[in-house]
Amino acid sequence: MSTAAIPDLVAGLTDGHNPAGTSHKLSAVRPLTPCHSRSGHLVLEGMTNSEQTSVLITGGNKGLGFEAARRLGELGWKIFLGSRDEGRGRAAADKLTDGGANVVMVPLDVTSDESVTDAVRLVRKHTDRLDVLINNAGASGRAVAPADATAEEIHSVYDTNVYGPVRVTHAFLPLLQAADNPRVVMVSSAVGTFAVVTDPDQPASKMHELAYSSSKTALNMITVRYAQALPEIKFNMITPGEVANRKFAATDMNHHTGQLTVTEGTDPIVKLATIDADGPTGIFIDRLGPVAW
Repeated sequence: MSTAAIPDLVAGLTDGHNPAGTSHKLSAVRPLTPCHSRSGHLVLEGMTNSEQTSVLITGGNKGLGFEAARRLGELGWKIFLGSRDEGRGRAAADKLTDGGANVVMVPLDVTSDESVTDAVRLVRKHTDRLDVLINNAGASGRAVAPADATAEEIHSVYDTNVYGPVRVTHAFLPLLQAADNPRVVMVSSAVGTFAVVTDPDQPASKMHELAYSSSKTALNMITVRYAQALPEIKFNMITPGEVANRKFAATDMNHHTGQLTVTEGTDPIVKLATIDADGPTGIFIDRLGPVAW
């Protein structure tokens, strides 16, 4: 594989599903069953009552974050749209509002403690609880080869992909704990699993970099530890693709080279955002089902 091809592969391999013969040790996930909303768009059965439900989505101004916001907004949810770039965030919020969604744009840089604190303050002006947090903001890094990787390079990716979700989750815990059925969805990647990177048939096994893949492995562990320590909140992970079919969603980050639509990529996000009170926690899925670690 050429070095030039690695950045697109890093960005694109946020896919999912476990290789044949593996199994997940945690809770099972019901199949995604399609139905249609009042406006005729595809949604999923088994969703929670959407009345007054609130969600904060980091990195919500484009790609998977924006599409998740659109789909949840269509369900009647109140959308807190996090965006590091305020101008792009407002443009995205306006577009969603024009489509009928109830949206509040939240300036939010997940690498900044001050920005996260300000985001909490803004959200509190609109609600006394947060039903769902979707930690979607991510950075692919520069796909530096292991021999050339430095601590600084790895830190820059971890700041968004690992420390970012911790900053945001920690800051919003009181609002989440005030909800009746709080849920946290971490947007991870199949390249963060040992099952995928050690499978020679998976493209990720030939993707020789340190920062992105290891950051998603760390995020997976952090999510499981949250789930174990805070059972009153559903903490789960998704990868927006199909590992078994080696497919990933087309987004700006991968220059739209994926084989799945961004809507298909958000299927597992919507699935886990809408689980009810007896739903699973500590699991990792793609749009087809459980993903092996």
